[in-house]
Amino acid sequence: MSVSFVTLPVELVYRILDYQSDITIIFSMRNVCQRFNAIVESYDRYQTITTLHLRWYEIRGIGTQHLANVLRNNTTLTTLNLGLNKIGDVGTQHLADVLRTNTTLTALNLFYNQIGDVGAQHLADVLRTNTILTTLNLDRNAIGAAGAQHIADGLQNNTTLATLNLKRNQIGDIGAQHLADALRTNTALTTLSLGWNGIGNSGAQHLADVLRTNTTLTTLNLGLNVIGNAGAQYLADVLRTNTTLTTLNLENNHIEAVDGQHLADALRNNTTLTILNLNDNWISDKLLNEIGELIDRDTRVTKL
Repeated sequence: MSVSFVTLPVELVYRILDYQSDITIIFSMRNVCQRFNAIVESYDRYQTITTLHLRWYEIRGIGTQHLANVLRNNTTLTTLNLGLNKIGDVGTQHLADVLRTNTTLTALNLFYNQIGDVGAQHLADVLRTNTILTTLNLDRNAIGAAGAQHIADGLQNNTTLATLNLKRNQIGDIGAQHLADALRTNTALTTLSLGWNGIGNSGAQHLADVLRTNTTLTTLNLGLNVIGNAGAQYLADVLRTNTTLTTLNLENNHIEAVDGQHLADALRNNTTLTILNLNDNWISDKLLNEIGELIDRDTRVTKL
């Protein structure tokens, strides 16, 4: 008597699943037939998968489509890491489509996935209505200023996304301006990473202006940009009155001694900043020592 895999007893299928990885169960054990789907969905480990790391699997657009189909009915997954998978704009669209109805995913990592401004637009459309996602990592993609504008538009009325990483996306001053505009109305975002984006003093000015009124952003990463002396002065001016920012990263930004002094002066009046990163700027040892003495006197600032 021949035995078909799809007619095996449920308990025997469970024992087979015991020897499979989470990735194999999700990608290879689904959509064989309706009966097998039902068995997989009733399997205890499948019901408790909350985190899935698919970093560097090169699943591309087609693999992302298959994953999206699985996510449509999944009610347990909260964290999904798809870094280095070349999903592109097409794969991003598949994910965006399912995120419109998904009610469990809170953290999505799309690091280094060849996502451009079109993919950013798909994600922005999701941000307009999604009330579950709290963390989005788009580090090292290519959304540019146009993609930053799409994301900013999506953030205007978003009420849940708290952490956004847009490092290494070539957004420039224009992209920074769009995001600053979004922060005028957004009341959810607490952490914004914009490092390595070619942002100059103009972009820094737009961000500084919004920090005068924004009361939710606590962490701003502008490391490895080119804000220079003028940009540093804009930020120093706002630090005198801002009462919410606790972490500011300005490493490697072509900041010279005179504007390092402006930042030091601002710290005398600021009561909330606890971490300030000024590494790899053009600030003399003498001024760094002076700032260090200020930090020693003011225990509120815990890191330079």
